[in-house]
Amino acid sequence: MTPTHTRAMIMWCESTDSTNSELRRHLGKLDNLSIIAAKRQTAGRGQGDHTWSSEPGQNLTFSILLRFSDSAPLHVKDLQEINVYITSVLLEFLQEEGVTAWVKLPNDIWVEDRKICGILIENQLDGKDVAAAIVGIGLDLNQCEWPDNLPNPVSLKQLTGKEYPLEQTLERISDLCKKNWIEFESRLRAKR
Repeated sequence: MTPTHTRAMIMWCESTDSTNSELRRHLGKLDNLSIIAAKRQTAGRGQGDHTWSSEPGQNLTFSILLRFSDSAPLHVKDLQEINVYITSVLLEFLQEEGVTAWVKLPNDIWVEDRKICGILIENQLDGKDVAAAIVGIGLDLNQCEWPDNLPNPVSLKQLTGKEYPLEQTLERISDLCKKNWIEFESRLRAKR
């Protein structure tokens, strides 16, 4: 990967196979809450054997690195805390846009009966603790036409009528991740 540019811990690339795979290839060089985003994914993945379909340049496809420390460890038995953290960030973002959404377990975000976001979490374990998590997110922003094999997708543009610039929108989500991280670490410390 050759990033096209870097800003606020966000690295953009024009194309990659999967942002989760791309982040994993650079894992040792990245700080907590670093983000790798792609305008085009050639092999985006979902839960199990599902793939993630996204029209290039229309939606957000990105991965966030979450690192855990000795002062705020995440135990394997508390893995659901990652879901709580990342879905609260995304629900807050959607709420700011006037959209009420809900979490369909294990890792999807829906608006009424339509899917707007998918999440794929891959954990790096260290014994009974999680050393890091790679959180892949596909958020439908501007796409309005969908393949026939996707029965219920919806984009933010379809819901609000607004066009969303990818880079600025991801910066907003990154800021929410940083803001909510302090509370997330406090919850982890309380479980020690």
